[in-house]
Amino acid sequence: MVNRELQEKMVKYIKMNRVSSTQVADCLAKTGAISGVKQVNSGMFASGVCRYIYGHSESNWTIHEQAREILPGEIVVIDGIDVQDRALFGELVAKYIILYKMAEGIVALGNLRDANDLIKQRYAVWCYGFNPIGCFNEQRDESDEVKLIVKEHKDYYDGAIAICDDTGVTIIPKDKITDDFFERLDYIEKQEDIWFNCIDFRKWDTYDTVCLKKYLNEDETFIDLEK
Repeated sequence: MVNRELQEKMVKYIKMNRVSSTQVADCLAKTGAISGVKQVNSGMFASGVCRYIYGHSESNWTIHEQAREILPGEIVVIDGIDVQDRALFGELVAKYIILYKMAEGIVALGNLRDANDLIKQRYAVWCYGFNPIGCFNEQRDESDEVKLIVKEHKDYYDGAIAICDDTGVTIIPKDKITDDFFERLDYIEKQEDIWFNCIDFRKWDTYDTVCLKKYLNEDETFIDLEK
């Protein structure tokens, strides 16, 4: 069961401090990134609680249907299961989700269409790539294999926290929404500050700073996050 109060506190902290996808991945022992997902527009930053929805079998019928349930401030993770590289949606759906449902951002686990319009409107969208050939607006039965994938992905994404920026998208799983992990987020921010202090003001090299972590001998309030 997710601690909703801590979940909200963690999202607020990430937004206020612009904690990057890179920093969060470091806190997760260099894991958590969604491979292959890239930003559509540079300079975007979005973070929030994930809502998982999906299209399947070359159809986006269920995406339209499930988009009705999106809540303001959510990061909407939209899966494409057995869609044969077809675009999951384009500008119309992106506009509806971001403008009218007031989602924080969209992470598409597949291709999109209408790239020129998504770029022109500066939508906070991340995806694998683009394809002018879209999915069909037809209702399709879900196979047992699709149901299994949906359950697995929904269990992982729903209620997790996403951090989306120019580097990519990192997911904080639900089981990491803990006081201990919140402390690690705070530590990574402090570590970042001291690393740059070592390079910019103490004129240390990166070997002494990053590898040997000589600053740990001088300030015991910092921990080694890679242990």
